[in-house]
Amino acid sequence: ELDGKLQVQEQELEKFMQSSTSLGHVVQNVHLKFFEIAPASQDFFKESKTRMYHIAERTLELTLLMHREPKETVDQLSSLGLRHVGMSIPVEFFPPFVQAAVEALQEVTSDEMVVNAFRWSVTLIGKILSRTVTEGSTLVMRAITLNDRLFLQKAVAFTARSQRASQLLYVTVGTRSISPLLWAIENAS
Repeated sequence: ELDGKLQVQEQELEKFMQSSTSLGHVVQNVHLKFFEIAPASQDFFKESKTRMYHIAERTLELTLLMHREPKETVDQLSSLGLRHVGMSIPVEFFPPFVQAAVEALQEVTSDEMVVNAFRWSVTLIGKILSRTVTEGSTLVMRAITLNDRLFLQKAVAFTARSQRASQLLYVTVGTRSISPLLWAIENAS
C-alpha cells in the first residue's frame, strides 16, 4: 500500500513540477524563509544569490529524483553531505532548511498530495544529509576544516598507529568516500 501511495505522490509531484509556473517563486523564497527561521545560518551562506537559487533548484530536482531513483539519489546525497562536512555546515541547519522549502512550496500550491510528496522527499533528503555530515565529521576532518595543525596532530595521535594513514586518506559514509588529505590540498587548508 505504501509503495502505491508513493507512486501516486511521485506522479502528482512530477505533474506539478512540469506544469507549474510558480517554481521560480519557490526557488526565490526558500532562502528568505530559511534565514527567517534560522538567522544564524546567514553566517554560513555567504554565496551569491545565483548560487543560493541553484541550491534551491537542486533541492527541487532532488525531491523528484528521490521518488524516481532512490538509490542513485542517496548516493548523490552522500557525496553532497561529505562536501558539507568540509564546509563545516552544522547539522542543526538541515531541519529549518527543510521547513523553509516546504513553506515556500505551500505558498504556491494547496494540493495536499503535492505538498506531502514534497515534504516526504525533502525531509528524507535532510535526514540523509544530516547523517552523512554526522558520520563524516571525524576528528581529522574537523581539524582540517579548522586549519589547525596542532588539532590535526592530536586527531591523528588519537587513532591507532595501524589506522592513521587510512584516517588521513579516507572518510567513508554509505558508498561514498572522501579523502581528507586531498580535500585539504584542493581547498588550501
